[in-house]
Amino acid sequence: MRFLPPTASTGAESVDSLYYFLVALTFLFTGGIFLSVTYFAIRYRRRDPRECPRPVHGSALLESAWIAIPFVIVMFIFGWGAKVYYDLSVPPTDALQLYVIGKQWMWKAQHPDGQREINELHVPLGRPVRIVMTSQDVIHSFYIPAFRVKRDVVPGSYTTMWFTPTKVGRFHLFCAEYCGTEHSGMIGWVTVMEPTDFERWLSGAGAEGSMAATGEKLFQRLGCAGCHRSDAPGRCPPMTGVFGSSVVLANGQTVIADEQYVRESILNPKAKIVAGYQPVMPSYQGQVSEDQLLSLIAYIRSLAAPGTTEAGTAVQPQAAPPAPQPRRSRVSEGPTTITQPERRQRK
Repeated sequence: MRFLPPTASTGAESVDSLYYFLVALTFLFTGGIFLSVTYFAIRYRRRDPRECPRPVHGSALLESAWIAIPFVIVMFIFGWGAKVYYDLSVPPTDALQLYVIGKQWMWKAQHPDGQREINELHVPLGRPVRIVMTSQDVIHSFYIPAFRVKRDVVPGSYTTMWFTPTKVGRFHLFCAEYCGTEHSGMIGWVTVMEPTDFERWLSGAGAEGSMAATGEKLFQRLGCAGCHRSDAPGRCPPMTGVFGSSVVLANGQTVIADEQYVRESILNPKAKIVAGYQPVMPSYQGQVSEDQLLSLIAYIRSLAAPGTTEAGTAVQPQAAPPAPQPRRSRVSEGPTTITQPERRQRK
């Protein structure tokens, strides 16, 4: 009889080791306390109704011991748990990026190349995988027991998890947070494949275009390119090289341009104003879906400078962007563009 699910990721062994240690420590203290109570109850029982126990004056050594020993044990557990938590929270910079949206009652997954899945997630063996998750309705919890990873999926925000699969096979995927009447049916499978098989699956999945390409089309259709210009100063900051870098705000604070920052800038652009720019961007709340938000983020992520570190890690701060300069009115003449002063000179 198996006590725990099979281990199928690099972090599973460390989680199990800490869990087994806590279970063993619990049994050790429970058994020790039970045996001590039993021994003292028998050894120092009252044998005669007239018997008076001798007074106990205490022991400084004993009191110091039962303070110091539990303190050392608890700090050891804290250090071990903090190490495991850190390892499970900080993904490698070369991790494969996947996106998951939870909704009643299914998991919608999308790969960077555009492949979409429902209640299924295909990943390659031996490669770190980072998942960016959000919810479309209520709180869910993305749970893969064999990988020992579980993270709440919250509406209006992004949460992340990562893992490196170590075994080929199919592993259960659950929602571990009650999310409505059909919560028990919100299940799926994570399929771990050999790298070559995974590449064949990607090529045969029938994607309509990468997420970045879809995001670029949406970026153009929403008119974002008119203000976020990369070829000349615009009314809003350029997007090239922004993702994963430090952004200086108008109030002097510095933030990392990660998924959460980009999402907030699209839905609530006045929350964080970039230094040197005015709050002229309109809100797109209610105009773009969660899938479209992820596509826009994938596009902006694709514009990141080569060598940019993973969002959320330490990066070199960049200087505040310059304030946009007023532009002269331009008149179009065929394939060339001539300014009004140049036209007067030619006349």
